[in-house]
Amino acid sequence: MTENEERLINIEVSLANCEKTIEELNSVVIEQGKIINSLINQYKKIVDSLSSEGVKPLGEETPPPHY
Repeated sequence: MTENEERLINIEVSLANCEKTIEELNSVVIEQGKIINSLINQYKKIVDSLSSEGVKPLGEETPPPHY
């Protein structure tokens, strides 16, 4: 095997490893995007829930059960 053939094989192996790494990283990024979207939806529901209930004036608050 010539020196050029060895170099070419090394380059091809390196390229294959790089492609595999990119595919793995892409999968991680896609999964993280799904998680972020889920968290955003949960956050929006919490904000909507809190803003729709609001804080009642002190006179309208139900006293705790120990009173």
